[in-house]
This record gives sequence, structure tokens and C-alpha cells, in this order.
Amino acid sequence: VELLRTLLSRTLGLGGDKPEPVLDELSLQGVSRFLKSDRCKNIVCMVGAGISTSAGIPDFRSPGTGLYSNLQSYDLPYPEAIFEIGFFKKHPEPFFALARELYPGQFKPTVCHYFMRLLQDKGLLLRCYTQNIDTLERVAGLDPELLVEAHGTFFTSQCLRPSCRQRYGLAWMRERIFSSLVPKCEKCQGLVKPDIVFFGENLPSRFFAFLESVSGVTGALNLAPYLNLGYSPLPPSSAAAPPLSPPLSPPEDVAWLGDCDTGCLALAELLGWKEELEELVRREHMAIDA
Repeated sequence: VELLRTLLSRTLGLGGDKPEPVLDELSLQGVSRFLKSDRCKNIVCMVGAGISTSAGIPDFRSPGTGLYSNLQSYDLPYPEAIFEIGFFKKHPEPFFALARELYPGQFKPTVCHYFMRLLQDKGLLLRCYTQNIDTLERVAGLDPELLVEAHGTFFTSQCLRPSCRQRYGLAWMRERIFSSLVPKCEKCQGLVKPDIVFFGENLPSRFFAFLESVSGVTGALNLAPYLNLGYSPLPPSSAAAPPLSPPLSPPEDVAWLGDCDTGCLALAELLGWKEELEELVRREHMAIDA
């Protein structure tokens, strides 16, 4: 019984004393010391539009600069319609006109993307969950096996006809989009859509598969420290953690408020990785330009 009590206390925060703090200080410095220790084995990154804005890709909702603020020329009933599956099936032209402006291959990964690449190269990246559809995680060199593209990706496309579902690659779709053509299936002439998740569609099966795979370790996830880099801090007790009933002890949250690239550079400097990160960015950008 005592052994069970100790196990539950240390791993799930149930009964007994509260778990010992993971971080010695709730700051970027405390996070860096933990990352450098032998206690840090796996890092999970959860990223969204904020990591790509410095590449020139607008986010969705920022007033004035966000995507939804600049769609007047597409003659939409409302901005979100351009990403609604029902509207797309009837009127695909606005989406593909927008896709010409935002298509992968026109932008370079950011410092934040390459920081995650560095985590991977050092054997620390367990998984990267991304809401982005710009494929910049792939361009930065993240292993697709470590990547969960929660909102899908432009990297592949498929015919929308249920009886067909013919698949196509990035080059095939790019050729048609930049020829101002609505992509039609070569097999059945059905409408072909990039494998990004529109409003009205389910998230990719890969997302749910990994969600199920972590269901047995949600206690550990809820007790892990979170580092939030960006202009909006996470709410208290970190809404990013999977919901539990009853809730466990709150994780240790650290918020660094500012742009993601600067935050990654600051953390890299504390880790002694800054020169390595800057060299990786320089080398990879030169390779993209070549």
C-alpha cells in the first residue's frame, strides 16, 4: 500500500505530498537548466500561426494584418467561408486564388522552426504538433514521423469524390494552382483539394491516433512544465494539457512574452546553442536560395 501511495503521489499527484517541482525557477533560465539536465528526456512542441508570421505568412485573426481582415477581393459572404468545405465544393475559385499567394515553396522556415530542428538533431524532440498548413516544419527538416499536422497539410492532395480519392503530390497541385486552374482529378474529373482541414471536416486520423497513444500517460503530461513563447500567455493551469477528471496538480508554466524567434534565440543562448542555431538557419536558407 505504501509503495502504491508513493507511486501515485510521484507520478499522478494523487494523495501524499505534492510532487517535487521540476523547475528550480519559473523562468527561461529555469527552463534552460532543466533542458540541460539529464532529467529532460523528451520535449513536445505545440505550435501555431505565430511561428510563421516572421516568414511573411499572415495569421488568421490579427486586426488589420490577419488573413480574415484582407479577403475583401474574393467576394465572400463572410471571411471564414473561404475555408468551409460546403462553400469550397460549390465555389473553389476563391480558395485557389488565395492559395497562389500563400502556397508552400515561397517562404523560408523561421528561427523557431529551426530551433525545433535542433531539438530533433539533439535527440530531444518527441513530437511536434502543428496547427499550420504551410509545410515549413517539413522544409526545416523535421522528421515526418515526429510531426502531427493537426490541421492537415498542403503536402498532399486528393480527389473529393468518395468513389475515387485519387491522391496527388505537392508538385502536381502547385502546377495547377499557378496555372490558374481549378485542380480536377485525372482519373474521374472530380474536384481535388489539398489535405488541409476545412471547417466542416474531421481532423486527420493521425492526430487521433497519437491522441489515443498518450491517453495512458496524461498524468505525466499534466505534471510536465510548459514553456509558452509568444505574445499571449497560456491560461493558468495550462489549457494545453489534456483534460482530466479529477484534475491533477497544475503544471509549472513559464511564459516568455514576445515574438517566437526572439524567444527561441534567448533560450538557445542560455543553452549554449545560439551560434549553432544561427549557423543552421544561415546554412539552410542558403540551400533554399540555391
